[in-house]
Amino acid sequence: MTRHDPALTPIEELRRNVEVPFERALAMPKSVYTSPQFAAEEQAHIFAKEWLCAGRADALPDAGDYLTMEISGEPIIVLRDRDGQLRAMSNVCRHRMSTLLEGRGNARSIVCPYHAWTYNLDGTLRGAPAMTLNESFCKDQIALPRVRCEEWLGWIMVTLNPDAPSPRERLAEVEALVGKYRMENYVEAFREEFRWATNWKVLAENFMESYHLPVCHQGTIGHTVDLLKMTCPEGLPAFNYHYIIKNDALDLTLAHPTNTTLEGDDRRTTWLLSIYPSLMITLTPGYFWYLCLTPDGPGHVNVLFGGGLAPEFVADPKAQDHFARLKALLDDVNLEDKGCVERVYRGLCADMSSPGPLSHLERPNYDFARYIAGMIPRA
Repeated sequence: MTRHDPALTPIEELRRNVEVPFERALAMPKSVYTSPQFAAEEQAHIFAKEWLCAGRADALPDAGDYLTMEISGEPIIVLRDRDGQLRAMSNVCRHRMSTLLEGRGNARSIVCPYHAWTYNLDGTLRGAPAMTLNESFCKDQIALPRVRCEEWLGWIMVTLNPDAPSPRERLAEVEALVGKYRMENYVEAFREEFRWATNWKVLAENFMESYHLPVCHQGTIGHTVDLLKMTCPEGLPAFNYHYIIKNDALDLTLAHPTNTTLEGDDRRTTWLLSIYPSLMITLTPGYFWYLCLTPDGPGHVNVLFGGGLAPEFVADPKAQDHFARLKALLDDVNLEDKGCVERVYRGLCADMSSPGPLSHLERPNYDFARYIAGMIPRA
């Protein structure tokens, strides 16, 4: 049994779930995590419509630097063109429809690995061998379809939706909340990808609440958190957030002594920003880390995991030590989270499990459930 009420569809269950006030809210019904049909609805109505993150812009510093991603089954290239601009385009050749590039790298041009059709960095076709005898072939009329791509506070944002409001417009409230931290100036130190055996929403919800930190992360960052100093405001349409005023147990979570911009509690406040649907950012005065989540069916999620330091820590003579300590810390935190979210997915697939009531510290989870419910249309 994977549904709380088998008489209802997953979206009907979810809508019923979020109709109650937060003070009486339960965790999301099991069916929204386990149903293949619901996973397909999410791809069609959320991931194909919203802005998704491809990582940090400083991951592509030079002309020809590229990375690849997939959005709702569409292979995408994101690259830095010869004018220094970020571009996104289809990663499928206009000839026999082979995918073109894999992973990350640098390319002077985009060459199809099947028949060597070659494209410029702006997606236009540069050349195609042995096509002169085909009267329908016109090189100037062939190009890789463009995909919308914008840089927002140092993040690469991509969408298949031609009508989606720009990230700057949609996420203006994020800038109002954390603009003083100048997130666009933080420097990425690492970027990794992996696949976990859980539903993407389980991992998203794990990030959204810090209620679990003292227990799940008792071996790493749990001692830096006081649940009484955690604030979980009501979320906004495009994101939810909470923040924690940290103690002095970990210097990297605090503003560097040379930081003259932040004052008072801002020098020790950690922000946890959940940008819908799937960009999760932890922003501290000293470092940041992030997750970009891509569903892989109901029971798996592909994760882009990255992080780095505030510019003051990068400029510190001990920068390499700071990088090493940060990476070691986040690797351990990640391992703890992996155990938590995979256990949750195994549990919610069990016959005797059922969703329980939410803590006041899980307000972001309730707001996330309302967002999901609002994105899936009624039948």
